[in-house]
Amino acid sequence: MSESLHPTAASPELGDELNLLSALVDGELSEAEHAAISARLADDPAAAASVAHYRAQNAALKALFPLPQAEPALFVRRRAPWWQWAGMATAGMALGLALAWIPARFDVLPPAFARNADMAYAVYAPEQRHPVEVAATQQAHLTGWLSKRLNRPLSVPSLQEYGYSLVGGRLLPGESGPAAQFMYQNQAGERLTLYIVKFPQEQASFQLLRDGTRRTFYWVSQGMGYALSGDLAETSLRVIALDVCTGLGGRPAQW
Repeated sequence: MSESLHPTAASPELGDELNLLSALVDGELSEAEHAAISARLADDPAAAASVAHYRAQNAALKALFPLPQAEPALFVRRRAPWWQWAGMATAGMALGLALAWIPARFDVLPPAFARNADMAYAVYAPEQRHPVEVAATQQAHLTGWLSKRLNRPLSVPSLQEYGYSLVGGRLLPGESGPAAQFMYQNQAGERLTLYIVKFPQEQASFQLLRDGTRRTFYWVSQGMGYALSGDLAETSLRVIALDVCTGLGGRPAQW
């Protein structure tokens, strides 16, 4: 794994790391430096989240305080009344407080189906007696039933090579229609869920939603939204999700 760029209180190079991330956000790095830092950020989610947060702050500040257009050199700007400056300062403070409460991952706002998938995992993964509506022993019926409800032929990926067996599945309400959830479990009792729903967007790149210890990798392919959720190491879930994405017709290598 690449050297971490995420600044911590214990790091003796805290100032240098902050300056480096700030320079990246402000576009002050050379092409070679930008490429090198971007590559390292791919292995450092915490630093990537910080960069996203800085970018969001910049965008919000620019929206609140737009830069004036260029003016003739001899034009004398009238000084704004003190009450306007006070109002701007108050708005700036309010904006800073608001940004402090926004999760760092909001640089890519997840679609509703990804949030629904994460919540469905949180609700049904701990369930012991009724984790699914239709068990894996009736897989043909399960697949046919959910395919009919979503009006789209569905296939159930095998995760046996990762140690996960199909438990079964269930029908769920989606944002604009029915959604399907397939559940998997390994010998340690750890579970994964694959959430599938119709989604009008043509395709969307492979993205990650974090919520506590839960992770949901989601993508859109051929008019369908997919989300794989689990409570395991991000790197492990990513490998499985990329495999599932490719197996279901996605093209993560092109995103």
